[in-house]
Amino acid sequence: MTTTLASKLEAATADFYAKAPPGVPETLMAAIEDAKDKFAVPVKVIKVGETFPSFTLPNATGTPVSSASLLANGPLLVTFYRGNWCPYCNLALHGLQERLDEFKTQGVQLVAISPELPDASLSTQEKNELQFPVLSDEGNKLARELGIVWKQPDSMKPIFEKFGLDLKKQNGDDTFEVPIPATFLVDKDGIVKNLYLEADYRKRVEPSTLLEWIAQL
Repeated sequence: MTTTLASKLEAATADFYAKAPPGVPETLMAAIEDAKDKFAVPVKVIKVGETFPSFTLPNATGTPVSSASLLANGPLLVTFYRGNWCPYCNLALHGLQERLDEFKTQGVQLVAISPELPDASLSTQEKNELQFPVLSDEGNKLARELGIVWKQPDSMKPIFEKFGLDLKKQNGDDTFEVPIPATFLVDKDGIVKNLYLEADYRKRVEPSTLLEWIAQL
């Protein structure tokens, strides 16, 4: 029986919360509620039927990759993740890698984007053995155009410090902003055909759902 991504994410949550230092679970839950409140009515988020913004972003080795060059080869699946420090992101990326051949068979390219600098993106790519482009959206510029940027509460900063996570070093800025996990299916004409947005970063779209989207193109 195939294990769903959701079950893996739930197991990761249970394991982390069971081992987390006192006060950490409560702070994280409050932060999640903050994100859910801010995106309860996602009025600024790009919508199905709209044109996905064009972009040129560096890949994990610093080479610029443009949306035009990608779309020239067919539809795109664009997934945003918070960073290589996020265990949920790593599970989600690994789940996508496991279905990569199926995406390719359907003529769809997969690309993952985070605000991390290329060196951190390279670490993500190597750690998860990803065989698809991992791009750096420095300053969350593209994510901001899409309306999916979340400024984390300052209450989270001591937790990052406690776990030795330096977002300023990872991202090259001290905004403490991350994208809300989101995935977009963009057709060859650059139009958003489907999207998944979830303010609770512990939840992600199932790869099987993405394949259902693709079948409807």
